[in-house]
Amino acid sequence: MSNPSDAKCVGGVQVAHPLFFQVEGGGSTPTSTLQLRFEKCSIRRAIELNGSWHSVLPKVDESNILRNTRQICYTAQFDGIDYATAIWTSPVARMLNNIPRLELRRLAIGADAPKNTATRMIGWMRSDVKKRWPELIQLVSYQDMTHHEGTIYKASGWTQSIISEGGEWAVPSRHRKTVQSAAKKQRWEWNYG
Repeated sequence: MSNPSDAKCVGGVQVAHPLFFQVEGGGSTPTSTLQLRFEKCSIRRAIELNGSWHSVLPKVDESNILRNTRQICYTAQFDGIDYATAIWTSPVARMLNNIPRLELRRLAIGADAPKNTATRMIGWMRSDVKKRWPELIQLVSYQDMTHHEGTIYKASGWTQSIISEGGEWAVPSRHRKTVQSAAKKQRWEWNYG
């Protein structure tokens, strides 16, 4: 077990060592997802947290979020400390914009988050985005098949859809930066109704 004095917290983000006791917050680390408070956060905050925690896709360009018709970001907090973050936008694939959908672009969980944080947070966000955009019919997200098994989506009641072959996103008519992961991606869907 870490010594509480070894724990570091910078701007509400855990850094380097697991936190058993918060230095600045004064409370203990949450042991249950029921202790977490989910709320909307700024795009910049979500990008910062994602950069600290996401195992495969740590880089997010703010303009790629802002240019979407819909966008919203969330955090999961306890005692003023963030334990998870999520970034939602209109779907990246234009062909998916024919009906009202939202895409979970990033979900990043801190190492000290309680077990099942992702599943509970997805359930809460699913409800919150529907309140904000009642016209939503479907949610989509993509799982990198080389790094994840889709457990959080299965546990949250999502269904598997197509598998994208992955690869580079740049095409001659639209140059893009090098992709962070060219692996196959499993698409997951949640249908309202």
